[in-house]
Amino acid sequence: MNQLMALTIVAPLLSAATGFTLRRHPRARDAATIVGLTVATIASFATLFFVRANGAHALNVGGWSPELGIVLVADLFAALVLPVALTIILVVEIFAIGQRRTAWGANPEFAGPLLGVLTAGVSLAILTGDLFTLFVAFELILVSSYVLLTHQGQRGQIRSGMTYVVMNLFASTLFLLGLAFVYAATGTVNLALIAERIPELDAGVRVGIGAWFFVVFGTKAAIFPLFSWLPDSYPTAPTTITAVFAGLLTKIGIYAMIRFHTLTGMEDLGPVMLIIAGITMVVGAFGALAQSDVKRILSFHVISQIGYMLMGLGLFSLAGTTGAILFLIHHMPVKTVLFLVGGLVENEEGSSSLELSGGLAARRPLIAALFAIPALSLAGLPPFSGFVAKLAVIRAGIEEAATPIVVVALVAGALTLLSMTKIWLGVFWGVDNDASSPVSTAPANRRLMFTATGLAVVGTLVVSLLAGPLFDLSQRAATDLRDGSSYAEVVRG
Repeated sequence: MNQLMALTIVAPLLSAATGFTLRRHPRARDAATIVGLTVATIASFATLFFVRANGAHALNVGGWSPELGIVLVADLFAALVLPVALTIILVVEIFAIGQRRTAWGANPEFAGPLLGVLTAGVSLAILTGDLFTLFVAFELILVSSYVLLTHQGQRGQIRSGMTYVVMNLFASTLFLLGLAFVYAATGTVNLALIAERIPELDAGVRVGIGAWFFVVFGTKAAIFPLFSWLPDSYPTAPTTITAVFAGLLTKIGIYAMIRFHTLTGMEDLGPVMLIIAGITMVVGAFGALAQSDVKRILSFHVISQIGYMLMGLGLFSLAGTTGAILFLIHHMPVKTVLFLVGGLVENEEGSSSLELSGGLAARRPLIAALFAIPALSLAGLPPFSGFVAKLAVIRAGIEEAATPIVVVALVAGALTLLSMTKIWLGVFWGVDNDASSPVSTAPANRRLMFTATGLAVVGTLVVSLLAGPLFDLSQRAATDLRDGSSYAEVVRG
């Protein structure tokens, strides 16, 4: 089991090192990237099966005690999220290999290896059992994502990249200060030990720590009002980079928030979280409606959907936490595939602008089908995964008699459906727009891009088909999170 957990971090790092070494040899470089990501993905699924059958497992790196050393913890929450995250990156890399010889592709000499570095950071962030290693993982993600965002050197990318890095460096600075506060108050940065000691603190200190890290993780997750960096930076990046960012980066922020605030019992912040969740939903949904570009619409939806996960957390109930975890698992592949379809649209139309597109459903019905399935899921319509996830969160709100946030969630869902309809009418319906200038691609490239997108759509359907078992596993994960003592027992061995 220790080897499986280590492989999810080491394999992509080795593939990145190999890819940089072979950057002038495209086939060998791409093969190294795919092999590394595949090994990590297989190891993540094996980890899930092990944890599901045998319970959580902890790895004390170097044999040090939890007080001093790095601890990797594969509990059910981590084991559920990790394979989804790594599968997303693998599918996106397959799409990227097909797209690279087009006008919209990322630079292959850097994109593949840097995705390996990003993958290692994501795996480390999900598995780590201490706050300092989580900080290191965030910085690994930040450095690789900044280069991925700006490596083409275009003016818009540099400008939005500066906004992205400044906001994230602001969050990193707060994170470091928060680490100092937590260590001064509890004498440790290990999450399990913090969960044991934080109830002994004064109420003001405890709430202050929770609020501080709410801002830190909220910046990473792009909640209101800390979201301004996202809608500007995501649309400027190459499609494959945006797909990874949208599917993973904000979700790692909300993942960390769910883990930290649930383990440490920050129920006092619940009302504030619910208010911010509602505003985040509405601002993201209205922001999407105001856009006329597919990428910008989808970028604002990233913000809106984060609000649902924050709502589940803010309820601080078993049902709410279960809904938040299930929504997280659903949203990662759905948002990724929507951006991949956006890449297919861009490749066919020469633009992702609604004004320069039209009639794509008649010319490319397969692209229309690939868009419709995740779009309906994002809007929360049955029988897709989004319906089950939203139902779980809204039902939790009803159980807690949180009527205002339930109403806001329903309104935001209706607005999401409207904006998805706007994309459909602008891109897929109507007649061809002569202003568009399609980009020709080799058939092999197009086939690979469609294959990757199709695999991603199938992944969203699998989540729908397995909604019952996934709900049960999410409930088990939520129960373990809310019982901090079980997490501490695993860490202590």
